Amino acid sequence: MAERKYKSFGEFYPYYLTEHQEPVCRGLHFIGTGIVIGLAIAAIALQKWILLAWVPVAGYGFAWVGHFFFEKNKPATFTYPLWSLGSDFVMFWHIITGQLPKKLTEARKTILGEQA
Repeated sequence: MAERKYKSFGEFYPYYLTEHQEPVCRGLHFIGTGIVIGLAIAAIALQKWILLAWVPVAGYGFAWVGHFFFEKNKPATFTYPLWSLGSDFVMFWHIITGQLPKKLTEARKTILGEQA
């Protein structure tokens, strides 16, 4: 089956969520994104710009471990790098605000055709 081409972030995000079905994978994304945010804040507050060099290690390191060892799929960032980056932060927000279960259910309906 040919891979679908997404034309907007709004179309892409539900797909992104379906690529993160495993709670451990999502948890690793959450940890990595949290560290990325912490590093960015620390770099700015301390004016230690070298801390920014660790941003890709933290962000991608945790996420890719989640995909390769738990989710067992190819990270969406390989095909959609900018939308995947944005989706990491949106998913982080949805986890913090408790919206993720609803968003996952909606994404499964939209992308996988699952019933509630």
